[in-house]
Order: sequence, then C-alpha cells, then structure tokens
Amino acid sequence: MKVGAVIITMGNRPEELRALIDSVAKQDGDPVEVVVVGNGSPVPDVPDGVRTVELPENLGIPGGRNVGIEAFGPSGRQVDILLFLDDDGLLARHDTAELCREAFAADPELGIVSFRIADPDTGETQRRHVPRLRASDPMRSSRVTTFLGGANAVRTRVFAEVGGLPDEFFYAHEETDLAWRALDAGWMIDYRSDMVLHHPTTAPSRHAVYHRMVARNRVWLARRNLPAPLVPVYLGVWMLLTLLRRPSRPALRAWFGGFREGWTTACGPRRPMRWRTVWRLTRLGRPPVI
Repeated sequence: MKVGAVIITMGNRPEELRALIDSVAKQDGDPVEVVVVGNGSPVPDVPDGVRTVELPENLGIPGGRNVGIEAFGPSGRQVDILLFLDDDGLLARHDTAELCREAFAADPELGIVSFRIADPDTGETQRRHVPRLRASDPMRSSRVTTFLGGANAVRTRVFAEVGGLPDEFFYAHEETDLAWRALDAGWMIDYRSDMVLHHPTTAPSRHAVYHRMVARNRVWLARRNLPAPLVPVYLGVWMLLTLLRRPSRPALRAWFGGFREGWTTACGPRRPMRWRTVWRLTRLGRPPVI
C-alpha cells in the first residue's frame, strides 16, 4: 500500500521539522512521500523531494491538513494511506509505516489508526493522548471512537467517502467530527501503542484561544453529528464536567463565550449519525453523551 505524509507548519520550528522529515525518510519499506503545508507562513528549508504548499493565510489545523490531503489528488487518492504528523514530533521507530501498511491490509474495515504519543525524555504518555475513557494503561491497544490529530494514519478511501476535516473548526475537536462520520459510514478506528510519535509534553491550554474554541466546537460537533435527543444530554454532561474541573474565572468566561458562539453561528452541514452508530459507540466504550 502506498503511504504519504502531511505535515503542517507555522514555520517556527525548522529544526524539529527537519528531524521529523528525516524520521519519515528512515521508514522501512517503500519511501513515504511527504507534503509540508506552510499554514500562513513560508516553509523552512526541507530536503530535496519533499513537496511544499505555502498558504497566504492560516487556515487552522483542519484547513491546513485538508490542503495537504488534496496535494495527493482529490481526497488523497494518489496514495492508499496518509500519515498526519505534528511538526514538532518525531517517529520513534523505523517500522511505523510498515505497521500501518500491515494493519490496513489485514483489516478492510479499518479506516483510521491513532498512534501513541510519548515524551522523548521521559517516555510518558499523557492520559489525554489515549483516545478512550479507560486511559490508565497507554500500552494497551484497542478499538476506539476518536483519534489524535497530529499522530495518526488514515485510509484515503475514508476521505473519499465521508469528506475531509471540518475547515470551520480551525482548532479543537475536528478529529472527533471526522471519527464520528467515519464510524457512521462503517469504518473502524484503532489505537496502537506500538506506533509511536515522540512529542514534548504540553498542555492544550497553552493556546490563547483554547477555552473558547473547545466550547464552541463542542457545540458544533453535537449540532452537526448527534441525533436531536442526544444534543442537550451531550452538551449538559460536558458543561458539568467543565464546572467540576474548576477553571479560572477568565477561562470560564471564555468557555461560556465559546459555548454561546457555538449556538449562534453556523456549524456547517448537519448529518446526524444513525442510532445503530450510537449503539456502536456505546459498545466501544464511549457512548456519544460524554
């Protein structure tokens, strides 16, 4: 199976980007073709053979990745599998691309694989990087209901069937939106602990827009994808969880501003998942109310 890789960059991590590209070049098997998207910035120097696309403005994470997908033809059809990798990450092993080929070839229903993210110095995997509720053992691989945006592999037939990432989200929850659409179309998602991306430990709240966009996009996610009776349940649960986490007053103010924005602005097309998909998510351990 032919493998490509999409990396988006703001141009501010040239050394990390070069190291990541080198780790992709060292993958076993056939070479992985790489496209680097400069998301509103010039692309730093990259090795010969690496394709680049420079966007005049920052389209956000999903918008930038969608441009990278289309660089491989409509819905990425020039390759069978696309890797999506954060520009400050590093593939820890040389066999990751081969493991992806084997996984997708062995399971025709497999649409997305989520990698394990580990700190390069400590080896720690943060709980938030294990895409399931039972996250205490990051070394356990399993079927899951979402995936990690900067460390994953997607069968390009998924994009052809359900579309790409939601451009309007800009940042936060775009992976779950795609995951739910893929699951509704019959695809499965795996978390694989043996496919590792080294990435420094960070907190998502380091982004200034974090609290507003997390809340806004949570509402958009529900409005776009959930059956009508589940929308208030899902959002009510998340509001309760947010309050229990006792965020600071400014963070809470931003969160409620985003929550309100999610109801008052256009969220894109509504395609509610089927009730049998709700049951599938429940059987996989994460009913779409949490």
